[in-house]
Amino acid sequence: FSGPLRAQHANAAAGRCVTTRISPTRLSCAGAYEGRARQGCYISRMNAAFYLASQSPRRHELLAQAGLRFAPLSVSVDETPRAREAGLDYVRRVVDEKLAAALAAAPTELPVLVADTEVIFDGKALGKPRDAAHAEKMLEQLSGETHSVVTRVVVGLGTRRDHVETTTHITFAPLTFAQIQRYCASGEPMGKAGAYAIQGEAAGFVLSLSGSLTGVIGLPVAETLELLSRFDVRPGGA
Repeated sequence: FSGPLRAQHANAAAGRCVTTRISPTRLSCAGAYEGRARQGCYISRMNAAFYLASQSPRRHELLAQAGLRFAPLSVSVDETPRAREAGLDYVRRVVDEKLAAALAAAPTELPVLVADTEVIFDGKALGKPRDAAHAEKMLEQLSGETHSVVTRVVVGLGTRRDHVETTTHITFAPLTFAQIQRYCASGEPMGKAGAYAIQGEAAGFVLSLSGSLTGVIGLPVAETLELLSRFDVRPGGA
């Protein structure tokens, strides 16, 4: 974050929204990417509790901070939306295809976790921008409007499947074209669903957020921990 972000999180159990301050220092795990042995960062397959089939640095960081032991697994699927495919249908299809590919690629029988995060506006998944001009067009759509961010997480082991899914509603402030151009010139929108990273400069675009902040970043942590517990995977191997 460019500064601590205040976000409203839906508290379903209490039937209310709460406001949380999140510090940028809580969203880092550099040791995971430098190969240093530290608890919670991804480790050798021999000691891993599950496979994470995702190239997203944000997902690696969030799971590492939660104290989980995982090994990365590289898979690739065609993420091109189909004609007239609804945004939610797209997310669910892509995750299912990722899981099938990951289970086929897993070298040992451990649970496999896959996820997909999509920005949905007017019922359609916006996807990731092709270039700066495409990113500008996406942000012009989102400016001053409310959109949804859906993250679906699926864990598979053998023939068993289970999932969680979060939907977060975000309202952007009206953005000037100069703001959009400057942000796109930074390069931050590239590779990001909806052409923005809420953990970066785009935190300043957000007027309100209702749902899971970590889900918008790439993985709803509390829900994912509960999902993994169904497969006897817990932080620290507890």
